[in-house]
Amino acid sequence: MKSIDRYLARLIAVPLISTLVIAAMLLVLDRMLRLFDFVATEGGPVSVVWKMLANLLPEYLGLGIPIGLMLGILLAFRRLATTSELDVLRGVGMSYARLLRVPFYYTIVLAAANLAIVGFVQPYARYAYEGLRFELRSGALGASIKVGEFTNLGDKMTLRIEQSLDDGRRLNGIFVHATPRPGQEASVTAESGQFLRTDDPDVIIFRLTNGTLVHNGPGYRAPRVLTFTNYDLPIDLPRFEQFRPRGERNIERNLIELARLGHDRGASEQTRDTSRSAFHFRLAEVATMFLLPFLAVALGVPPKRSTSALGVFLSIVIIVTYHKINQYGEGVGGRGQIDPIIALWGPFLLLTALVGWMFYQIAYVPGGQPIGALERVAGKAMSAIKRWIPGLNRRREVAA
Repeated sequence: MKSIDRYLARLIAVPLISTLVIAAMLLVLDRMLRLFDFVATEGGPVSVVWKMLANLLPEYLGLGIPIGLMLGILLAFRRLATTSELDVLRGVGMSYARLLRVPFYYTIVLAAANLAIVGFVQPYARYAYEGLRFELRSGALGASIKVGEFTNLGDKMTLRIEQSLDDGRRLNGIFVHATPRPGQEASVTAESGQFLRTDDPDVIIFRLTNGTLVHNGPGYRAPRVLTFTNYDLPIDLPRFEQFRPRGERNIERNLIELARLGHDRGASEQTRDTSRSAFHFRLAEVATMFLLPFLAVALGVPPKRSTSALGVFLSIVIIVTYHKINQYGEGVGGRGQIDPIIALWGPFLLLTALVGWMFYQIAYVPGGQPIGALERVAGKAMSAIKRWIPGLNRRREVAA
């Protein structure tokens, strides 16, 4: 029996890992393009894109792990069924319940991992992601100075650079306009320059070479003009607003914080409802994973003499639809329209009943096939389409 368990483990592992990697890559690529555009618009460094994507990965894994588990088990049993290996295993006395031992090992491990991710890792990662977005918008990440454009350094200084060399270490064609005090103005043009650090973290030195300084103020009869070979211009770095503390949104709270806040009599009713909804939403999503092995077997074993992949398509539809229903339940529960327990565990019980009936049909009813009717309808539809396309082509030939 151990050899059969190892064989099943290998059959499940390959599609599970492949599906998980592909799903994560597709979700990351979809967000990557938007993040590149956002970071480029805000003038931030490209490296921040990878940090933002890394902080979004736990959120993607929260949905990718159940889909990967579902397709891994489903494709493994589908292969056993289409190659008649399942008939052999059933013939030697192995029941579906026995064959589900290895899938449940995977389920227990992945459910624990998913609980840790959505319950504790994702809230902190989401907060870090929002912090990076805030720093980009506020400029606290040290947005690069764009060549050929006017860049504001705080409220009192504007800088323009014509050329940047050696990764910004040498700057050519410099123009600076500053208003150090009300009514005073200073304009500087220089051939080249470079930024230097000082002991004060809030001040940097902009060392200019071969330029002209024009200084004007209310008490001056005429602007003062100074030609210099080297000139050190101190620049006060702008002070940025601090990012908000973690926990102002439910998505940034872990399970323990949600449970505590959901029963806090000192909090508002809306806060308690939204916290309870978020808490039950995460638990319901993780609990659903224990139904996936039964659903995968029911959808993965096609009817006799059939190789249709309808079950694969239907499994993805069921998971995604149930996830959207849970999101809706979290919303209505958070608004206080329905108790969060009813809004989130009601659909779970309905899904449990559906999965239980489907598994009973495939495992205990002789010749039972829960999606047999759908397979027949899909087969007739495909046959009609195949007959219709040649007929359409013949009518086009006659018309020509």
